[in-house]
Amino acid sequence: MSNIYSPNIARVMEVRDETPDVRSFRFEFIDPEIHKNFTWKAGQFLILSVFGVGEAVFTFANPQTRKQFVECSIRKVGLVTEAIHELEVGDTVGIRGPYGNWFPFEEFKGRNLLFVAGGIGLAALRSPIEYSLDTREDYGKITILYGARSPLDICYKDKLTEWQNSDSVELVLTVDRGNDEWKHRVGLIPNILKEMNPDAENTIAIICGPPIMIKFTLKALADMGFTDNQIVTTLEMKMKCGLGKCGRCNIENIFVCKDGPVFYYTQLKNLPEEY
Repeated sequence: MSNIYSPNIARVMEVRDETPDVRSFRFEFIDPEIHKNFTWKAGQFLILSVFGVGEAVFTFANPQTRKQFVECSIRKVGLVTEAIHELEVGDTVGIRGPYGNWFPFEEFKGRNLLFVAGGIGLAALRSPIEYSLDTREDYGKITILYGARSPLDICYKDKLTEWQNSDSVELVLTVDRGNDEWKHRVGLIPNILKEMNPDAENTIAIICGPPIMIKFTLKALADMGFTDNQIVTTLEMKMKCGLGKCGRCNIENIFVCKDGPVFYYTQLKNLPEEY
């Protein structure tokens, strides 16, 4: 029986700076058969190991429709992520997964999609955004609201330019504090969302970002007529082992790594407020 904690070895293909503390990494598995057959669904996550340092949980930044490589976007916040930021092209890491559930796009067919992302939260939503664009005929209007603290903290500038120039999606950008070069909106995400006033009818809202952003975005969506079963979000910060063994992500009767990380808000609204 194979060891469920044993990772597959992958090589760093590319490193790209997104912000002063966020880098995107592209990986390829050294075993060509694993590389060919490895797949996932938008919303799932992997566990990345830096040998001799430790491992951590990250979402897939690219969707299963673009699986020439595995891509993750990682903020430098601690021991493991600092070690990851030191990786260079050609270095090797361990990858295990995919784990967790995924965005239920079969249930979204024929609906309008409203993506709301804050800061590094766009890393978790980039995969479902690009999946929906790759299967564009299945959905109605696609809208993306993305915000960050400042222009310097904006991730995926190349992707944002691509989406902004596309007829397939409406993109709204905002920052908490602008500068002389910033040409888009200035304001907190929930306030900008209220200004946009999206039509709740036949629309699914998919949100990810800092907890305080999510809290007030949920209120804004409710005020605009979105019901709890029209809102989908993710819980990721407390996951560790990916297998429901360590108990770190246990919230009452939920194991985030096994029952999530993707949830309709109907599944979460009665959980303790700190989650």
